Amino acid sequence: MASSIRNKILEHAQIQSKIERIAHEIHENYFEEKKVILVGIKGRGYDFAKRLNNILKDVASFDIELLEIQLDKDNPLDHSFSLVKDINLKNKAVLLVDDVLNSGKTLAYAASFLLEKSPKSLRTVILVNREHHRYPITADFVGLSLATTMNEHISVEFGKADGVFLI
Repeated sequence: MASSIRNKILEHAQIQSKIERIAHEIHENYFEEKKVILVGIKGRGYDFAKRLNNILKDVASFDIELLEIQLDKDNPLDHSFSLVKDINLKNKAVLLVDDVLNSGKTLAYAASFLLEKSPKSLRTVILVNREHHRYPITADFVGLSLATTMNEHISVEFGKADGVFLI
């Protein structure tokens, strides 16, 4: 029987601090760009991207465009991928944003879709990296790396009581 015990790893202030640090790292790496495009994966990845966007607007010297990519995380090949707003990514700096990097499957498929649009660069931004990758995906900007067992799961909750939980 699966455990229902939830251990809180990060609270709101800690999450906010990690997002602010990531925003500053992105600014340091992209300060020469005119524009950076944040592409959040539908759901919590997009929620994370919105928070990151809000901080980047205050600290970055470049313009930021926020997009949402829609896909079925469980069956990415059974459904089409789409950007909520269709823009030209050719020769643009693109950051793919998600809340948790588990196996890398979701990011691999999303990255493949974005690479078809010929960006100048494509890097990943992850709030929590679990280190159990089965696909050749790395987290370029990371809030927290955790060594977990295969039976443990990470849950990120954004809302009234933000939290990152080990389940």
